[in-house]
Amino acid sequence: MDTQPLLTRRDGAVLILSNNNPAARNALTPGFYQGLTDALHAAGADAEVGAIVLTGEGGHFCAGGDLRQLATRRELPIAARRQKLEGLHDLIRALRDCPKPVVMAVEGAAAGAGLSLALAGDMLVAARNAVFSVAYVKIGLTPDGGATALLAEHLSRQVLTELCLTGQQVSGERMHQLGMVNRLAEPGQALSEALELARQVARGPDLAMARIKHLCRMAPRNTLEQQLELEALYMPLSQETEESREGIAAFLEKRPADFTRLRGAPRPS
Repeated sequence: MDTQPLLTRRDGAVLILSNNNPAARNALTPGFYQGLTDALHAAGADAEVGAIVLTGEGGHFCAGGDLRQLATRRELPIAARRQKLEGLHDLIRALRDCPKPVVMAVEGAAAGAGLSLALAGDMLVAARNAVFSVAYVKIGLTPDGGATALLAEHLSRQVLTELCLTGQQVSGERMHQLGMVNRLAEPGQALSEALELARQVARGPDLAMARIKHLCRMAPRNTLEQQLELEALYMPLSQETEESREGIAAFLEKRPADFTRLRGAPRPS
């Protein structure tokens, strides 16, 4: 069995990244934090990558932090404990800042920091019977990895507080009803459904999609005026790209746009 904490493979323009700690239901490790953060940075600069799928090996997405490691951290000075946590937070930032669309494929458990990881992507495909939980309270800890911020984009304060104070489990089906899951899959089919979605977006215009991703990330945080300003920044810049030239020409010529041929070509920032 491959003991690498992160497995990588390609499906055309889609990069598939897989959490590889199945014996511990893919509990997070420092090696995984760093490996995935590095892979996201590399993919963001790779013109051949159109989209990314993140999943887990062995039937679970991620059961959260490794409790055996967490149990030993109480002996460290608080500054050292804070530094350990930054590995996770740097990973969440890397997901947010990666210019490529990131699709999460969730089977089984997505608990604690695994829930944060699942919600930090751009789109989420989950099996109907997947189980999500903000499980920290059950072991006397508080949430990290941006869990409260990411959940608050979808939930009222009251519902957010209930989930965090009870640590109750929420099914993939319920997460879909709450608006946090894009597509539901039958058990065992989350990866194939996520790949279908990733292949679709991987055919899109890279630069425009990176800007759209940023607009979507900022929309819940910005005022209307701030969002209008950001849109007013990106639209004129987008109008001068080869992507828009191809897209408009394809529309007028009544043919499918071919953005993939533009990958790797020089372009404005």
